[in-house]
Amino acid sequence: ETPNYCGLSKAQIKLYEQAVKAMQEGLANSDGMARRGLVLQTLMRLKQICNHPSQFTGTGEFTPSDSGKFVRISELCQEVSERQEKVLVFTQFKEIIEPLSDHLATIFGRPGLILHGQTKIKERQQLVERFQQEDGPPFFVLSLKAGGTGLTLTQASHVIHFDRWWNPAVENQATDRAFRLGQKRNVLVHKLITRGTLEERIDDVITKKQRVADEILESESEINLT
Repeated sequence: ETPNYCGLSKAQIKLYEQAVKAMQEGLANSDGMARRGLVLQTLMRLKQICNHPSQFTGTGEFTPSDSGKFVRISELCQEVSERQEKVLVFTQFKEIIEPLSDHLATIFGRPGLILHGQTKIKERQQLVERFQQEDGPPFFVLSLKAGGTGLTLTQASHVIHFDRWWNPAVENQATDRAFRLGQKRNVLVHKLITRGTLEERIDDVITKKQRVADEILESESEINLT
């Protein structure tokens, strides 16, 4: 597992600063549940901006150079393509799945697969079977919740977490789609983190939670638990 750090584009920096400023102004004029709602809403907006400015603005123009993450995933997947390997890409946002898939198709030179909460159960199994074929599609973009359990995708030797979820167990379940019984390759897990943003804080929280879980599960005594 390796963290992959990205920068913000100029467009992302501008939107990020605007969102933070708007939250600060809103907090000065609200209290109670309104303050909590504003903070949660802003956290989601900041995560969207870190993915791509268009995910936040809704313009539909997902120009790769406008997002540090799109640039970084291009570099990663170029290497995967050159090695003729396969990759799973997880995101918590359904609206970024198709733009990501379209972008990766240009990197790999052919289309991949997508799966999200609205994908029919019967179709899911067909997608899995297609991906599991040796000459099947080279990449699979999945929503974290819909694709995070119950699927065996051992043809992938790379897993990319495009954005981070607060719960490490959810991310680990998603990673385990590739790291399952029958997997004979090493599985490399890449976690994209945008420097100087909320995502560094999320990564810190996830790391601390994972450390606590590991200490409890691996401890031979009850001392660590208390």
